[in-house]
Formats: sequence, structure tokens, C-alpha cells
Amino acid sequence: MSAIRSTRRLTVVASALLALALGVTACSEPAAQETITASDGTTYDLSPEQAGRIHVDKVDEIAAKLPQAVRDRGVLVGTGSSGATPPLGFYATDDTTPIGSEIDLGWLVADTLGLKYERQNADWSQNFVKIDSGESDVFISNVTVTEERKDKYDFATYRLDNLAFEAKKDSGWKVDGRKDVAGKKIGVGSGTNQEQLLVDWNEQNVAEGLAPAEIAYYQNTSDYYLALGSGRIDAYLGPNPSAVYHSSSTGESDVIGTFSGAGDALQGEIGVLTKKDNGLIGPINEALNHVIETGDYAKVLEKWGLQSEAVPESVINPPGLPRKPAA
Repeated sequence: MSAIRSTRRLTVVASALLALALGVTACSEPAAQETITASDGTTYDLSPEQAGRIHVDKVDEIAAKLPQAVRDRGVLVGTGSSGATPPLGFYATDDTTPIGSEIDLGWLVADTLGLKYERQNADWSQNFVKIDSGESDVFISNVTVTEERKDKYDFATYRLDNLAFEAKKDSGWKVDGRKDVAGKKIGVGSGTNQEQLLVDWNEQNVAEGLAPAEIAYYQNTSDYYLALGSGRIDAYLGPNPSAVYHSSSTGESDVIGTFSGAGDALQGEIGVLTKKDNGLIGPINEALNHVIETGDYAKVLEKWGLQSEAVPESVINPPGLPRKPAA
């Protein structure tokens, strides 16, 4: 996953979704709409109740492999980015309750392990701090497997990591490779692997005498969609699920190119992140493979329109985004 930085304020997508989905607080505004139907027919439940959330039964033989302290506690404590990146993780219409595919995935794992799932929210960098300190057990928030992160953390994969360039509707251009962004202004989240992709592309383009892309940094979802709609940026590079959700839900933008989050040589993967060697990654990996086999994993992806990013199995610590070469 991409790393996604955001704030607690619910800013899901562009103005159409802000009016329908978010119910921002002015008392004169209409009540937030509880569902949105996308152009592909997917209906998204935006309510805090999440009555359709998929739950599964405990699997005793997998749960027995958890560290005793976690079994005694009875809770799997998760952390994730504290803002709005639908359909991955965002706030429901009450502007308080985290919902999305990453939260549902956390519940699938916790259910299988016989635990309750407690989701905390934090800024991107603070999620790692929570894992380092032991305050949180798992970081489930579109986190890409990287070789550098594997030095300190363990991963159990659960989704492909694809990035997408999203441009204003009918912009008339496509991104098939790095040369297509030369001289363009591209929005991105700071500290993300999509930022790293742009930096790498700029270095290669400049070496070939092409103009670099101008990189514009945004923290909040509403900010970069406003910039996109007003023409202040040519495109935004972010997680493919968010781009598909926004473009299909609003009709205001198009996905103009998709790429692996790990670069040209490797298909990136998203994983549940835990502190290295804390005894959790094995049971989590088995829990993921169990729900993949039962089909419940596929139901969660279908619920949020992410079928194209399904993996056939969960793998522990696969090859990740390569290290940045030493200067």
C-alpha cells in the first residue's frame, strides 16, 4: 500500500460525494446519504452500523497458535491511517466510525482468531510508532511490502498493490509510462511509495533530457480532488482502489493509467504489518488463507469493488519494493 497520509476530518471524495456521503456538520445541510451506487453497479454502504459486514467463525486450531498474551486479552488491536481513502478506510456518515475494506479485512482476521477487532486511527508515520511500541498489534491500511520495512516488520499479504493516475474527466491524455508525465504537475501524498515512483521516474526522465514532473503534495483527500477539478494539477497518483471508487462514484474523473506499486520489475503487494518476530504473523497468515479458501475474503473485496486486486493466497514476507540505491 501504499502509504496514505490523511487527517481525521472526513473528506471522502469530490463535492458530489461530500454532499451525499459525508454529512459534514452544518445543521442546515441535508442528512448524509447512507448508500452510494457506483457506475459499475456496486452499492457502497456508508452507514456506521455496517449491517452487511461479513463475519466468520473462530478456527480453534489457528487461534491456538496466537501468543498467550493476545489470547488472554481477547482483542486484536489494529491501527490505520486516520482519514478518508474510500473504499479502503474512511469515516462513515457519522464522521466518527471507521469503515472500508481494510476495516472489514481486520474483522475477518480477528473473527478467525477468536478475537474482537479494535481499530485505532493515526497519521501515517504514527501507525509505525504504534506498532514499534506494542500499542497496536497490526497495521492494516494499504501498506505496501518493501524490503526496507521487512527489516523491522513482518507482512502477510492480502491484496495486490496497484497505483493509478486519475485525471479530470475527458482530459484527453493517458499515462502508459514515465515519459508521459514529463512536464506535468502530479499530486501525491508525501512519504508514499507513489511519491517514490514519481521521484524515480523524474530521475530517469531528466537523465534522458526530459522535463521532470512537478510534484505537488497533499494531505487531505478533498484538497487533491479540488486541485484536480480546478485544473491546478494534471493528475493525482494514488492507490488504484481509491481512484476507481472516486471516478465511478462521481463521474468527475477518469483513471488514465495503472502501475504496480513496486515499480516495473515487480508486482507490489499489500500486507498486514506486525512487529517483527512477535508471534502474530503466522496465525494471521493462516487466518487469511482460511478466509480465502472459504470465499469470505472474496465477499469483502466484492463488497468494496476490489475484485481485480485479489490474491490467490497470503504469503509471509514476499519480495517487496526494492531499496533505494545508496547515493
